[in-house]
Amino acid sequence: MIQKALSGFYYIKTEEHGLLECKAKGIFRKEGRSPLVGDRVAVENGVVAEIFPRKNEILRPPVANIDLAVMVVSATQPEPNLLILDKLIAVCEWKKIEPVLVFTKSDLADCREIRELYAKAGFSVFTSVPGQTDYQGLLECMKNKLSVFIGNSGVGKSTLMNSLLPGLHLATAQISDKLGRGRHTTRHVELYELPQGGFVADTPGFSSVEMDKYGNIRPEELPGCFREFSEYLGQCRFQDCSHRVEKGCAVLEAVRDGRISKSRHESYCQMAEDAAKIKEWERKEERRR
Repeated sequence: MIQKALSGFYYIKTEEHGLLECKAKGIFRKEGRSPLVGDRVAVENGVVAEIFPRKNEILRPPVANIDLAVMVVSATQPEPNLLILDKLIAVCEWKKIEPVLVFTKSDLADCREIRELYAKAGFSVFTSVPGQTDYQGLLECMKNKLSVFIGNSGVGKSTLMNSLLPGLHLATAQISDKLGRGRHTTRHVELYELPQGGFVADTPGFSSVEMDKYGNIRPEELPGCFREFSEYLGQCRFQDCSHRVEKGCAVLEAVRDGRISKSRHESYCQMAEDAAKIKEWERKEERRR
């Protein structure tokens, strides 16, 4: 498995020879492919000769075969952006990656309402407070899995990983007072081995999310990316219900009754509107990249 990719070199963990430094075959470039961290590969004569089929991939950050995504969200500095968070969660659901949420800096601002919103939607939720973080619970979720830490710049991903894995010493940076967001401290993607089994990646932060960077979810696929909708799908009056404005929509009724959060449904509506604007040729072009 590729554990690190840096400057055209791939560092591959093997059972027999430990960590190997390799280049990749030139044919991959001609085919428009490249090995990713997390890929299972075959090595011949010190060269990556074959990339085995992936169960999923995310190109920004570039990681393959992910089991778990740890969504790191700060209670403040930077302020949580629920639309961005919901976009990321939807992409994970679409790619069969289990999302787990960790709220940081909750000693600086109250985020109980947001935590409860996502716990009610069916996600595992943790809170990171100095001296009170449930590291064991989080590590248990990550056991024997390939996990990635994803979140906005400055939310504390590297700080959290340093606490989870003492001795790691990933670089961290303070929030920019001028911009109100963190500076990028992670420059490449690397997998770190967990003592209880499995691997975790610290990934470069982002300041915004555009869906075309993560894969274009079709409008008809989007309801399945909101897990709290699942028990209501198929119960609407109209078979082709968009779950946005129609009369007799079971999802909208659940929103009105408080069984589905208004915030999550608003994110769904915004994403559905954006997805409807994407042309099929644009989807095909994105898949070829």
